Amino acid sequence: MGEKIVTAGVILIGDELLSGRTQDTNLGTIAKFLTPLGVDIKEARIIADDAKTITRTVREFAACFDYVFTTGGIGPTHDDITADCIADAFNVGISEREDALNELRVRYSEEELNPARRRMARIPDGASLIINPVSQAPGFQTRNVFTLAGVPSIMKGMLVDIAPRIEGGMQLLSITVPAPGMGEGDAAGPLAKIEAEFPTVSIGSYPYFENDRHGVNFVARGRDRDVLEQVEAKLFALVDEY
Repeated sequence: MGEKIVTAGVILIGDELLSGRTQDTNLGTIAKFLTPLGVDIKEARIIADDAKTITRTVREFAACFDYVFTTGGIGPTHDDITADCIADAFNVGISEREDALNELRVRYSEEELNPARRRMARIPDGASLIINPVSQAPGFQTRNVFTLAGVPSIMKGMLVDIAPRIEGGMQLLSITVPAPGMGEGDAAGPLAKIEAEFPTVSIGSYPYFENDRHGVNFVARGRDRDVLEQVEAKLFALVDEY
């Protein structure tokens, strides 16, 4: 791994997400997948099943981030339009591909491969397939954009085929220091001083309330282990002095 910072953006596509009918879990799964690879998610956006919105957002994210992940909209129904939007975003054609059909044939007979199911074999020109070990309908990679299913179990299965394609950067490290009985307001001033002393480290405070117990967990994140250990010592000192 190099020392550069590698970034990603995530586009979560689906009217059901915006209406609240479905609660997203894909963002968390992708984040946990990318963190040990040294890739930082810098932005995530939930958008509707609208062709212009999808196309515009994919173009924007592809230009801004090293990698882009989209979830949703690659199924067999008429409103599964993501594949067409990816093609539009990169100004390429789209067509039914034999290699994608062969993936579907693992699950379906020729009689079962009706026009609706064959829609899942329509792939933008030049894209490479992403193997789907759960339901066989493939995702695909178009340049730096990975287009995945929206169903969480299927999306997670597709990540296995993506891992070797990721060229990560320097991994973001994290330490946690618990502060039982402390409130966020008690720590605000001292935390600001620590952050000013160590500008390459970000520090967050996360209160907790469990039965009659309360306190704060301090979480520091950075890429230099030695610097992070210095911050950890400062945070423990802060807790000891409280």
